[in-house]
Amino acid sequence: MTFIKYLQKEYSGIRKLRHWLLLCLFFLLLMGCDTDRIYEENRDFHNKQWVVSDTPTFQFTIDDPQQTYNIYWNVRNTISYPYQNLYLTYFLEDTLGHRLDTDLHNMQLFAPKTGEPYGDGLGDIFSHQFLAIPQHKFDTAGVYQIKLEQYMRTDTLPEIISVGVRVEEAENS
Repeated sequence: MTFIKYLQKEYSGIRKLRHWLLLCLFFLLLMGCDTDRIYEENRDFHNKQWVVSDTPTFQFTIDDPQQTYNIYWNVRNTISYPYQNLYLTYFLEDTLGHRLDTDLHNMQLFAPKTGEPYGDGLGDIFSHQFLAIPQHKFDTAGVYQIKLEQYMRTDTLPEIISVGVRVEEAENS
């Protein structure tokens, strides 16, 4: 191979790498265009087990009490999760720690008849996002928190990777 052919081959590889990096940057910018989200956080569980005593707490700030918000639960589980659903209780508290709302949610992770997993999957891991509190209006601006508890009939839920909370601005209607 001559020196000129070697340089042409190297230059071609650099151009391909540059195009690939620009494409990755473009997709990262597209994913960052989530203008409605004001908060999102997920908490991972040790060894993919949600122990009943583990109560993830999420704090977020509301700046505009005139705006309505949608609050979602994020759940990641493996295909080996032994149940078709997940019962979860939440506690919404204000800046002073006063309980504003609590409720029990039943979230279907698998189809009851077929056992097919719901959600977005990659390999044996599936991600779900459930609209839990639609069109919520907070009374005042400030810091709020949500605590999540698993409410199943077992102390330790296997194959739950993480849970989380997403708060986003809702369309005022």
